[in-house]
Amino acid sequence: MRTDIITVSSTGSQMEKAFAQAEKMATYKELSRKSALHLRLLTEEMMGMMRSLTGETEGKFWIEDEDDVYRLHLKVVTRMDSVKRDQLLAASTSGRNESAKGLMGRLRDFFDRSADADVAPFVNPMLMAGQYEQASAPSMDWEWSMVDFEGVISERMQHDDEEAKQVWDELEKSVVAKVADDVKVSIKGSTVEMTIIKKMA
Repeated sequence: MRTDIITVSSTGSQMEKAFAQAEKMATYKELSRKSALHLRLLTEEMMGMMRSLTGETEGKFWIEDEDDVYRLHLKVVTRMDSVKRDQLLAASTSGRNESAKGLMGRLRDFFDRSADADVAPFVNPMLMAGQYEQASAPSMDWEWSMVDFEGVISERMQHDDEEAKQVWDELEKSVVAKVADDVKVSIKGSTVEMTIIKKMA
């Protein structure tokens, strides 16, 4: 089953419709109260990240399931050039978009890059953990996985890596990291897609 595809905006437009899709899916699939709550929480986290993007950005949101594995999708086409993005960030007091913290804040950087910029890990090296290239040009075809990321961070912690310890702390506090089985972010040209994966018992 796949829900309707909803257009959501970083201004908050249509986000209630995204929540309604999560509720419809839970009702139709007769999910337990706990599973329905998990679906709602993951949708809220995804919409929270969407709301934190720089400027007015639109994305497509939908949920699909197969064999009790639920995938929440958010797809955004980056249209902003680096000049416009820099102007918007300069308007904030710190010069950075700080409305999202932790894991989802880091992942927001994938969506918040300008269309003419490389992917976030080249600015934020810690995000290189958990990535693998899809093509010879990683800035254009690229995928990141939370499961792989956790594995690399765990290994770095064994070597007393202070930054890895901070990131692990963020993961332990993250609703998404606790509830989801995996989070994948893929970049293909100017299109960025996040998929949150959750297997319901």
